[in-house]
Amino acid sequence: MSAVLFTCAGQRVDIVTAFGRAGAETIAADVNPLAPALYAADRHFLAPRIDDPDYVHALAAAVAEHDVELIVPLTDLDMTILAEHRHAFGALVLLPDAEVAERTNDKYATHLFLEERGIGSPAAWLAGELPSDLPYPVLVKAQRGFGSRNIFRAEDRKDLEFFLARTPAESFVQEVCAGEEFSMDVFCDLEARCLNSIPRTMIESKGGESIKGMTIADDELIALGRDVAEALRVVGPATVQCFRSEPGNCKVTDVNLRFGGAFPLPLAAGSDYPALALALARGERPEPRVGEFREGVVMTRFFSETSLVRGGDGSLTRLSH
Repeated sequence: MSAVLFTCAGQRVDIVTAFGRAGAETIAADVNPLAPALYAADRHFLAPRIDDPDYVHALAAAVAEHDVELIVPLTDLDMTILAEHRHAFGALVLLPDAEVAERTNDKYATHLFLEERGIGSPAAWLAGELPSDLPYPVLVKAQRGFGSRNIFRAEDRKDLEFFLARTPAESFVQEVCAGEEFSMDVFCDLEARCLNSIPRTMIESKGGESIKGMTIADDELIALGRDVAEALRVVGPATVQCFRSEPGNCKVTDVNLRFGGAFPLPLAAGSDYPALALALARGERPEPRVGEFREGVVMTRFFSETSLVRGGDGSLTRLSH
C-alpha cells in the first residue's frame, strides 16, 4: 500500500478520502489542529508554519517515519517550497519544477506566458503601466491570490484609483471577460504529458470555489485544458479557468497547480486522478486518455462536519458514535 502525505490539508476531506479509496495509506499535515482533513486521514500530525525554517525538515522526517512515497500539496501556499526542496524528501513530490510553480503563483506572469505562446488570455496591465484608454470595467486582482481574495471590479477611473490605493495585495489590472466561465480539471504525468482534461460548467461558486457544476464533453475546452497544461509543463493536477464569448474565442484567466475545489466532480465523472497519482509514485507510465470521462455529471455541494474529543494526552481524535 502506497503512503501519501498531504500538506496544508485544511478542509480537503474529499481528496484525502478519495486517495484512501484508491488504495493509499493517507497521512495529513496541517498547522491547525482543527483542520478537518487531519481526522479523515489514516494518520496525521501538526506541521510547522510554512515560513518556519524547520518546515521542510519536519515533512522529511514524516516521510521517513511513514515510508511515504508521494507528497501532494493541497493549497498554493507551500508549492514553491516543496518544488525547490523535492530532493530532500525521498518521495515523489506531485509538482512541476519550482520555476513553473512560481510562474503560476504569479497571475500576471501566467498571463504573459500564455500570451507569448498564442494562448488566449485577458488583456492585463501592471498598476504602473496603465494605458489612458482602459476598456472599463476592469478588475483589480492580486498577483498572488487564491480563493477570489482581493479582487475588485472598477467601473471607471475613480473606482480604479480607489481600489489600487486600498488593496492590501500587490495587484495588476485585467479586462473583464465576456461570455460563460468554465474550468478544466487536468492531470499530467512526470513528463508533462496531459493524461486527461475534463471541462465543467460553473453553475454557482462561493468564495472562489465551485459549489455547483456539470461535466461537459466540449472538444474545444478539452483541447484548451490539455494545451495549457502541456505548455506550462504541469506535473500532476491543475485547474485551468477560462471564459468563452463564442466558439473559438476562449480566454484563460487562471491556472492553479492543485486539485480544484470541485475535485469531487471530475472524480465522479471517472477521472481516476488519485489512482493515476499513485501509479506515477510506483514508477508507472499511464497512457493519456484525454476526453475520456462521463459527461452530464452534476455536482451540488453541501457542508459537513467532524466532531472531535480530547484524549488523556490532550490530542484530538474523532468522536466515534
